[in-house]
Amino acid sequence: MRILVTGGAGFIGSEYVRRRLSSDPSARITVLDKLTYSGVEANLAPVAEHPDHTFVHGDICDPDVVEQVMAGQDAVVHFAAESHVDRSIDGAEPFVRTNVMGTQVLLDAAHRHGVGRFVHVSTDEVYGSIGEGSWTEGWPLSPNSPYSASKAGSDLLALAYHRTHGLDVVVTRCSNNYGPYQFPEKVIPLFITNLLDGRTVPLYGDGRNIRDWLHVSDHCRGIELVLHGGRAGEVYHIGGGTELSNHKLTGLLLDAVGADWDRVERVPDRKGHDLRYSLDDSKIREQLGYTPQVTFTEGLAATVDWYRTHRSWWEPLKKRAELR
Repeated sequence: MRILVTGGAGFIGSEYVRRRLSSDPSARITVLDKLTYSGVEANLAPVAEHPDHTFVHGDICDPDVVEQVMAGQDAVVHFAAESHVDRSIDGAEPFVRTNVMGTQVLLDAAHRHGVGRFVHVSTDEVYGSIGEGSWTEGWPLSPNSPYSASKAGSDLLALAYHRTHGLDVVVTRCSNNYGPYQFPEKVIPLFITNLLDGRTVPLYGDGRNIRDWLHVSDHCRGIELVLHGGRAGEVYHIGGGTELSNHKLTGLLLDAVGADWDRVERVPDRKGHDLRYSLDDSKIREQLGYTPQVTFTEGLAATVDWYRTHRSWWEPLKKRAELR
């Protein structure tokens, strides 16, 4: 199968590429990545010399580049996105351009070339916040940040191409990912790396905000199930099954590196900060046989150990992005 993977040098995309090439001898993967601040070509170093891997440095918003890489593909797995909520609050334009306009460019090209399947990778944040219970796939979208609004727009656009043009589109929405190679602006790698450096970590507000945590390998496993078995025009939730408050998560990270609560700096809450996310992922479990395989306890321990032993990967990134 010939697969175009957008954003394949990013955290989740590179995990998908590494896993697919190591497990499927029939896979022929082309990665298209702009290599923005969070796109790291070194993430693909383990497969850089793989004969069935081709890397193309380019922007999904560029119709000429997309036209070239789309030709001959059997499927698209679309990870490429601007994804950091805080950055979207500071400036929404790159999020709308990449997440909405870039998705439109890809969909147009996929339609023209008759691509067999288009997997659009999205997020639980498109639903907003939920106090009790869990969202099902038919829940109304109610995004609260420029980032999540841009992803909701791209979701609707992708599904519209299925309804209008008959393009074989499936949409996945996942909970919060964690694991190795995650850019150190996100909460788990930011806290780990700060604590390893003897610095403080910033905890928003009272820390009551709740997220469900999903190991990146389980996420990619779910995407594979949807790619091969999902029904066209459907949405599938991919969850991790571990809901934690940010306060509880902070405590676990402190314990993991042997630090105390005096290393935690309380900071003003984020604007429009969603209180709780929770996905009902029974659809993918029942229809496609998905189940998370990495427990949060073992996954977090392995993630902390990875950052402890890969300073040469994250130290230059933090310096370049001026992360504190």
